Amino acid sequence: MMWQKHPGSRMSMPLGKLILFTSLASGASVLVYYLMQKFFSRTSYYQLALEQLHSHPEALEALGTPVNVHNLRLPDKHNFVDIADARLKIPVSGSKSEGHLYVHSSRAAPFQRDTVLLVSLSWHLDEVFLQLKDGQKIPVFKLSGDDGDEVKKE
Repeated sequence: MMWQKHPGSRMSMPLGKLILFTSLASGASVLVYYLMQKFFSRTSYYQLALEQLHSHPEALEALGTPVNVHNLRLPDKHNFVDIADARLKIPVSGSKSEGHLYVHSSRAAPFQRDTVLLVSLSWHLDEVFLQLKDGQKIPVFKLSGDDGDEVKKE
């Protein structure tokens, strides 16, 4: 049977080809989403925040061990990264509770001339806090001091 063009349609395509192209496009979207998750999980600001969480007894007690880190919701408005600022909302859970690890990290912009280039390209944490699903907020890390040298662990 020959494929017949329906009146008013601009393009005709056999259903098999349409399904194939749609499947390829969907697969590519899933792959890109997966690669973006991998990218974020390997960044220094993400890793530094998790190190702070794992070394904070009060946060670990509230979540319960083992602590599980879940994928970011990339479309979430709390997840934002640009050249000098990174803000993440990392879903975490444990045996007792679950919540989100909020991370704020920054670095001097690469185009600024007042700092050494290598220092300006490295990220540092500004603030990390855990917010549990019951609303409890646990400060995990806060950068204190005007010059950014003094670090205070909450």
